[in-house]
Amino acid sequence: MCAERLKNFEWVMRNCLKLAETASQLGDVPVGAVVLSQTGEILGEGFNIRESRHDPAGHAEIVALRRAAEKLGAWRLDECTLVVTLEPCTMCAGAIVLSRIETVVFGAWDPKAGAAGSLRDVLRDPRLNHQVEVIGGILEEECSTQLTDYFAQAR
Repeated sequence: MCAERLKNFEWVMRNCLKLAETASQLGDVPVGAVVLSQTGEILGEGFNIRESRHDPAGHAEIVALRRAAEKLGAWRLDECTLVVTLEPCTMCAGAIVLSRIETVVFGAWDPKAGAAGSLRDVLRDPRLNHQVEVIGGILEEECSTQLTDYFAQAR
């Protein structure tokens, strides 16, 4: 992976960290997500709203995918990139595959529920009709620390 390409994702991951902080302030697990167009335009943003909206599907990725689809007027998010602070879970990975996202970039790995290479690898499963490029570990320390701090305070 080209160092320049990785560096290009840092600015949007910092945006995701700010979105995740909003989730934390609302009592949700701090996860933030952004969908980018092929040209780098922000098409949709989201943060976890599961607790605040009592929505079992209220994950940051789902919120960002919905907003991007609304903006584009289409459910297919071909050539788009999803950037998120935490490795997507199985539910989010399924939505990512079905929306035809091209690339997923995430910060912290999730060994308990991650579906982009940790526990499962739904995003790159060759049995599915679409596979997604996966780039993990962008600003990993900052993303992990944000989650660790949230759970330390919650306990």
